[in-house]
Amino acid sequence: MNQGSEYRLHDRLAADTISLGWSGLCEIRLMNDRTWPWVILVPAFAGIREIYELSTEQQQALIQESSALSRGMMEAFGGDKMNVAALGNMVPQLHLHHIVRFEGDPAWPGPVWGKQPPVPYDEEQLAEVKQSLAPVLSQLDAV
Repeated sequence: MNQGSEYRLHDRLAADTISLGWSGLCEIRLMNDRTWPWVILVPAFAGIREIYELSTEQQQALIQESSALSRGMMEAFGGDKMNVAALGNMVPQLHLHHIVRFEGDPAWPGPVWGKQPPVPYDEEQLAEVKQSLAPVLSQLDAV
């Protein structure tokens, strides 16, 4: 893992997500909301707010990891659409949301933000989603 020495996960991300491990560039976090399969990549560099602040090599690694995660999540969960977003309005630390969407889900076709309160995973549901994501996460190690 190519973590910057000053990297620290933003408190809001730490509170709202569950650790899934690390890729070559990012900390991988699961949004604690079972309404949607929702994984966040957080490039492990201090003070980075925007993709353009990463080096060209880091940008390429991020897009490769994001693409591998997106493909794997769609294969694992069979969604209708993959939403990838880097908003940062509430959390300035650079992070990319990867959300599998389904026609007819509670927010379809609009954005998921603010639609409803998060529905946290229980232990059994968390184990199931981690099992579904295991092959995807192993692919990120290879990117």
